[in-house]
Amino acid sequence: MVLALGASQAQAQSAETVSPVVPDRSYKLLSEDEDWSFLRDPSLRQDFWDPIKYIPLKDSADWFMTIGGEAREVWEQIGNDNWGQYPYMNGYFNERYMLHFDVHYGKHVRTFVEFKSGINSFRIGGPRPIDEKKLDFQAAFLELSSTLHDSPVNFLVGRQELEYGSGRLIDVREGPNVRLSFTGFRLQTITHSWQIDGLAVRPDEDKPGFFDNAPTPGVSFWGIYATRPLPRKTLLDTYYLGLDRTEATFQRGTAQEVRHSIGARFSHPIATERSGWDFDYEALGQFGTFGSANIRAWTVASETGYRIPTIRFKPRFSAKADISSGDHPNSNTLGTFNPLFPKGDYFGVLATTGPGPINFVDIHPHFEASLPKNVSFSFDWIVQWRESVQDGVYAVPGFLIRAADGSHARYVGDRPGTEIRWQANRHLWFQGDYGIFYAGTFLMQTQPGRNLNYWALWAGYKF
Repeated sequence: MVLALGASQAQAQSAETVSPVVPDRSYKLLSEDEDWSFLRDPSLRQDFWDPIKYIPLKDSADWFMTIGGEAREVWEQIGNDNWGQYPYMNGYFNERYMLHFDVHYGKHVRTFVEFKSGINSFRIGGPRPIDEKKLDFQAAFLELSSTLHDSPVNFLVGRQELEYGSGRLIDVREGPNVRLSFTGFRLQTITHSWQIDGLAVRPDEDKPGFFDNAPTPGVSFWGIYATRPLPRKTLLDTYYLGLDRTEATFQRGTAQEVRHSIGARFSHPIATERSGWDFDYEALGQFGTFGSANIRAWTVASETGYRIPTIRFKPRFSAKADISSGDHPNSNTLGTFNPLFPKGDYFGVLATTGPGPINFVDIHPHFEASLPKNVSFSFDWIVQWRESVQDGVYAVPGFLIRAADGSHARYVGDRPGTEIRWQANRHLWFQGDYGIFYAGTFLMQTQPGRNLNYWALWAGYKF
């Protein structure tokens, strides 16, 4: 997460040049979070790619460059997309290529540049914005670091990726082919055990061409996100987030939306060595204005799990239970919750198909296990209802895909899904997904109400 980046990097820059006892060779969701400075010690270079992970630029060990990247290939196939609005099998091939250059000019100055290319082939109807981007900057920022009153301070300006907490509100959108980025400013610091991010950015609008992305017109995003550790390995996140969109569309219509979100998250990591509970609980309220109307919306999200790493296959059982508010159009208050910029695979399998985390109630049991040869398996089943029968069903990005249309049925449907993943080595991985969304009463009444099915084959390589 970006906040952790600011903390870890500031601490690393303020410490003496000492190689860690156990080097962290893992690849992060955000490449900018990776720290390969331990490779200044030639005896730690073991991997084929190690020579380009630490390239000295001067005699000083703090002047160096890291080069890294990713290739990902995905075949996706969706039948009866939007529950039959597109009554055919749509199969297509997505390619993603990313390359980054992380340059440290001593302890206090850093530039990070990452290129992205997303290519879509064979999709009926052509590529969506989340499918194709010929070539552009995913990130291109300058970072300045210093210390103020014994607290590290980082200032970042330019195009950046944002990822906070569980990704329910702010995420890079890893599931779709084209990841999300923002342009603006961030200020990061650590004080009294709090890691604090302040941000003022605009989301980038993905266009399909070459270097033609730009901040989305009429959309501004700002806020403060703070995290601190608590006893027993728990973590507390608190935040305020503001959003201004000149044209926002919900079932009740289109108008300017100025929305403020205040919330908190309480979490405990998944057990790795001993059997134990994990949890991730989050609640927030939203207020503001939508045209001449007020905004009053909310959500509560929860996940509780138990892993047994001491027995064969290290099984983990968990369940999510979530609810987010919907609208009552006859009132002068917009009640539809806005998830802001959520992760693309909010509900796992069926990442790029509906429904999204808006006007919903769900129960979501999940099982996962670790098999031999670095293979993992998971199975889940989500059951979903509408919170307000006067509001419709929305996609993950937030646009309306099925209006209420007079139906008072709450039951939207249910979806079993399975995923199997093989981490062949630290660079190469393969994955297969399959899921079916069985249309419920609401979809049957508003038509079309066909069952949606989805499968995908993935292959990826990181260096």
